[in-house]
Amino acid sequence: MSNTDKDKEFYEMADAYIALANKQSKNVNPGKVSATFLYAAARFNIFLTASGADSADDLAAKKEKVLDYFMSEYKKMLEEHFADYQNNFEKYLGKKK
Repeated sequence: MSNTDKDKEFYEMADAYIALANKQSKNVNPGKVSATFLYAAARFNIFLTASGADSADDLAAKKEKVLDYFMSEYKKMLEEHFADYQNNFEKYLGKKK
């Protein structure tokens, strides 16, 4: 999240997506909810990238840089949340460490 301002609006928006995923997980396998979350994020991120390109060739030229950026950012987010859950396992899940 190096290029993202960690402000109140950012977290409120993230919480809204999480609330939707939690709601959907009551009726659908949580693994499927997770997969659709990833799919939607990928689709939106490429839409955003394509919207800023001048042409299909321009978009193609940016492919590796864009993929590297999003994968790097996602990995950082996963590492941050993994550590948080590892450190707060009992608090978050009610299970012993």
